[in-house]
Amino acid sequence: MTAVDNSPETAATEGDESPAEAVVFRRPIRDDTEMDITPMIDMTFLLLIFFIVTSRPTMENMIDLPKARYGSGVSERSSVIITMADQGANLPPAVYLGDGKAGQPLPDDPKLQEAEILRAVEAGFQQEGKSDVLLKAEKGIKHREVSRVAAAASQVEGIKLHLAVMEGS
Repeated sequence: MTAVDNSPETAATEGDESPAEAVVFRRPIRDDTEMDITPMIDMTFLLLIFFIVTSRPTMENMIDLPKARYGSGVSERSSVIITMADQGANLPPAVYLGDGKAGQPLPDDPKLQEAEILRAVEAGFQQEGKSDVLLKAEKGIKHREVSRVAAAASQVEGIKLHLAVMEGS
């Protein structure tokens, strides 16, 4: 028979492993539930900017604006009327002093046009008491041309400038 030592010191160590062989439990691996979407947002904005810059609008995508229903009319009697007509591609617009394309247009030189427009508006304001200037431009006239003529007409103090777009030629 073998002798069994039941002393408290040996009983505690018989069933247990030695301190060098102690089982170390690992922490459970947690899944990272949050995903960093910052790079995805950056790529989305870069793509959006790319498509906005490289896209070209077509005539099919243009919006047809409805005709204006409200607004105040301008009396032709109290207005100096200037008409701008389209002469075609790569040509400056023809500028007429009066309603429509009646008579001779002003010379094509912008400086001469500005001087004639200023003279006509001053004469209408001082001699005839016309306080309004009505600038009519055909649909195809570029904005820079309209603003150039409007700037020449607005040099006279005390006038009101009104703009109109003519649909047909």
